[in-house]
Amino acid sequence: MKPRKIPTRMCVGCREMKPKAELIRIVKTPENEIKLDLTGKLCGRGAYICRCEDCLNKAQKINALAKAFEKQIDTTIYEGLREELKGIEQ
Repeated sequence: MKPRKIPTRMCVGCREMKPKAELIRIVKTPENEIKLDLTGKLCGRGAYICRCEDCLNKAQKINALAKAFEKQIDTTIYEGLREELKGIEQ
């Protein structure tokens, strides 16, 4: 049998290619909301980030989510994402 291909995605924070299962999807919904998509199935434009707060800090510093979603990202959204990530890490 031929081995299955493992899909990879790039983290917007550290810019490393990793297996999709190791990353968390951040999605901009059609209603222009920014959310964490833990299932990977929400409708909308997605960007991927590692499961660590450091990558989210890097993404905020280089404004990576704003570039990925072509929308200005408020600092309150980053704080909300940071709180959700803390809940996942524990």
